[in-house]
Amino acid sequence: MSNIAAKISNTMSYYIGSAKEVVGEKLGSPEMVASGVAQRTQADNVLREAAAKTHVEGHGHNVEGQAQKKVGSLTGDKTMYAKGEVNDAIGNIQRSV
Repeated sequence: MSNIAAKISNTMSYYIGSAKEVVGEKLGSPEMVASGVAQRTQADNVLREAAAKTHVEGHGHNVEGQAQKKVGSLTGDKTMYAKGEVNDAIGNIQRSV
């Protein structure tokens, strides 16, 4: 499953769990409340883990980009420098998501 598909699936699971919790409270069903809380918590944990992974990958792209820009600048390799700019931009995007 792609990262985007997993994020959508877990976001839906989070909201379904929240809905179960509310409906369970309204119906007086502790089992439904517990099921909703468990589903919401599990989805939230997966979403947080995915966000942390993306953030770490972003740092990796930033480091790679900075190194490519330095090497490109020192050697006069404009292609290497441009690749560094792209990797640095990708890293910034990943870290901000």
